[in-house]
Amino acid sequence: MIDFSKALQFSGRRVLVTGGGSGIGAAVALAFGAKGAQVAVHYAHNRDGAETVAAAIRAAGGKAITLGGDLQDRSVADQLVAKTVDAFGGLDVLINNAGDMFGRRPLEQASDEDYDRVMGLNVHAAFAVCRAAAPVMRQAGRGSMVNTTSIAARTGGGDGVGLYGAAKAFVSTMTRVLAREMAPFGVRVNGVAPGVILTDFHVRNSSAAQLEGARKSIPMGRTGEPDDCVGAYLFLADDVLSGYMTGQILEVNGGQLMP
Repeated sequence: MIDFSKALQFSGRRVLVTGGGSGIGAAVALAFGAKGAQVAVHYAHNRDGAETVAAAIRAAGGKAITLGGDLQDRSVADQLVAKTVDAFGGLDVLINNAGDMFGRRPLEQASDEDYDRVMGLNVHAAFAVCRAAAPVMRQAGRGSMVNTTSIAARTGGGDGVGLYGAAKAFVSTMTRVLAREMAPFGVRVNGVAPGVILTDFHVRNSSAAQLEGARKSIPMGRTGEPDDCVGAYLFLADDVLSGYMTGQILEVNGGQLMP
């Protein structure tokens, strides 16, 4: 019988959050820290944000480190996992959250550089961090990977986000592939697909009119906040509550998409 009194207890667990300096990644890192986890907060350029997140975890009595590196550099993923293992002695949970859209434009107007940037950060980075974490978790005989995909992986996204939606569809499918490959070793792999969440991502990539149009399509009547996504990540990382779940994508979108 499952002991549900042990649910959502991450004391001593080793967690790596990529893209943890702001938005959803920051909210998730803070939540794991509040639950007693040791958290490695990764950032590409937002060092101040990552340091603020780590400082808040430490101030609450937790343990946190920051790790910098642009995941478009193909050497960074292995370094992030190795540094996390060196600091904490292992890796129990990977939150693969780094990603970006780099503006909106129709596919026919997208340049090779646009393609390389979007695929580099959203596809290769997610793949490379999972690849680096897999042998660590396989050797331990347990672990949980949670990849951030997007509502756009199913819908194709709004105006000019085709490359981003296609990249996130890769992440969703990769999540299912890894779930099958890692299940025999006690490792679960799932994903979270946020809808329209008000973060710097949309400040940079969406107009007020686009956000209002999206809001009107959401049955709950509002766009989301980073904290709205936190529960899905904690749930999927928790072996008590989701121990028999792998290869699943949780949609967090206020009802905008009901697959």
